[in-house]
Amino acid sequence: MRSLILTAALILLLIGLFWPILGKLPLFRLPGDIVIDRPGLKIYFPLTSMLLLSGLLMLVLRLVGR
Repeated sequence: MRSLILTAALILLLIGLFWPILGKLPLFRLPGDIVIDRPGLKIYFPLTSMLLLSGLLMLVLRLVGR
């Protein structure tokens, strides 16, 4: 359990360090991501981005699990 928490903390630290670089990627602005922008209301549904991230995460976890 301790190694799982340390791994999660390390991943979050790396994401935080590389956030300026990650923010410049077109992720979360892909075709299929739904944005409703009205005066006083902004709703964002990153459908395509979440499907892409889910597939990548599944692939990485399957490779690590072997």
